[in-house]
Amino acid sequence: MTTTGTSPLTTADLVDGWRRVGVRPGMSMIVHSSLSSLGRVEGGAEAVVASLREAVGPGGTVAVPTFTTGTVCDPAPDHAGLPTAEVAELRAAVPLFHPELPSRMGAIAEALRALPESLRSTHPQASVAAVGAHAREVTARRSLGFAIGRESPFGALHDLGGYVLLIGVGHNRNTFLHYAETFAPNRRLKLRRFPMAIQGERVWIETPDVGNDNDTHFPVVGREFEERAGIREVLVGNAPCRLIPVRDLIPFAVRRLTELLAADGPAAARPGRPRP
Repeated sequence: MTTTGTSPLTTADLVDGWRRVGVRPGMSMIVHSSLSSLGRVEGGAEAVVASLREAVGPGGTVAVPTFTTGTVCDPAPDHAGLPTAEVAELRAAVPLFHPELPSRMGAIAEALRALPESLRSTHPQASVAAVGAHAREVTARRSLGFAIGRESPFGALHDLGGYVLLIGVGHNRNTFLHYAETFAPNRRLKLRRFPMAIQGERVWIETPDVGNDNDTHFPVVGREFEERAGIREVLVGNAPCRLIPVRDLIPFAVRRLTELLAADGPAAARPGRPRP
């Protein structure tokens, strides 16, 4: 259904839309979304979450990224050595991660995170919230290094034969392409830095992870995969939506990212490659 600007989308309209996209009962999926892309929705983000849960049914699982990269981070990343008084004050004001910490990943993601029954993984910057049959299995995984790699909620969703549902957003928002890049031998790298409480002491942790794509290769890889796999774009309200099977996406994305990164030329030294 496409909105005409008069009648808001109902939960029933949304469920019908997810069915047309390909969502089925029992699926496990992570949702990247833009609420505004749908048009007017009766009940707002909470209704969208309810419709997604209804579409997968009691045997399914709905997950969302609840990243806090812009909140639980070093406010003075370029300052080396012992902090000045000003830097120390800035760093002391950075909150420690906790399950109730709001995320800036959009209204739909935040609505799911705020559900009383929602579970959330515990990486300080790259957490995932989930509801449904496999929510505990998905959110139990955590690796401080390579936070979106094999031992993360994304690895769990891969093992479950999960899907990525893109609602009004592109593959530049598809975190599973970062997951794929962790297996590329020439992956890009960045350093995460965040505070944690360890044995009652607040300390700053540094860990490696794959670098940001900045719309360089992910849109290309996503488009090529959709063409190869015959993925249909379906309008739900005003939002173009696609459902991507993770187990098919990952080997394709690893191969194409390896090729595209090789064409970029040599990169910085890289840690050992993990096993898929």
